[in-house]
Amino acid sequence: MSHNSQQPHRQRILVLNPKGGSGKTTVSTNLAAYLTNQGHATALMDYDPQASSMRWLSKRPADRPKIFGVEAHKPNVNVTRSWQLRVPPETRYLVIDSPAAIAPHQLYDFTRDADAILVPVGTSDIDIHAASRFIADLLLKAKVNRRTGNIGVIANRVKTQTVAYRNLMRFVYRLAIPVIGVLRDSQSYLHAADEGLGIHEFKRHRVTKDIAQWQPLTAWLEARLSMLEARESAMTAATMEEPEVAVDSKIIAFARPAG
Repeated sequence: MSHNSQQPHRQRILVLNPKGGSGKTTVSTNLAAYLTNQGHATALMDYDPQASSMRWLSKRPADRPKIFGVEAHKPNVNVTRSWQLRVPPETRYLVIDSPAAIAPHQLYDFTRDADAILVPVGTSDIDIHAASRFIADLLLKAKVNRRTGNIGVIANRVKTQTVAYRNLMRFVYRLAIPVIGVLRDSQSYLHAADEGLGIHEFKRHRVTKDIAQWQPLTAWLEARLSMLEARESAMTAATMEEPEVAVDSKIIAFARPAG
């Protein structure tokens, strides 16, 4: 992910699934920790009334790279909403932990400015059924275009040698949405949540398998966001160039006063 001399567009990464227990907070907190450890100014915005991401952030050790937290779930009547949701101007990545039970008509408001949409899905029949309805709403009501490549599914708390996992893979394949990560059911995530850390911040020998499972996810995300950065840079460069105006000499002669 490159840096320009001008401050680039802030990338908004939305972690979204209206079903509770899908793993939104696990993905959001671990992703925020990963990005800040890569040297990027990162903010974490928590829309979930349970405030799990903010609780995780409150446990974060002071010697770890800072993540700016935004309590979006709790309206503050003393300030404007835009002021409440502000992040530091140097913020490069904004990770958004969305609320459970988002109504279909609210999806557009959450997704319209998202540069990447990550959808964690569990492997149970209940999870798959809920995800099928939700993704239909995402495509039809929120008008998310899967052809733009900004949406990816994360199979969460997976045991790969099970019928449930194979059912989930078949379901996602029919949707023509890429599975960008397959995360196992690991105690490492529970320990990370208790300590205000991401699994990338543990000693490598403790989480070797988990970090390996994150590599496809982070590779997809970096490719997606780098493409957007390149597109933005090209557009900025194009607008800064003065267009050359060709003027017909006959027009000049016609417009010149006589005498």
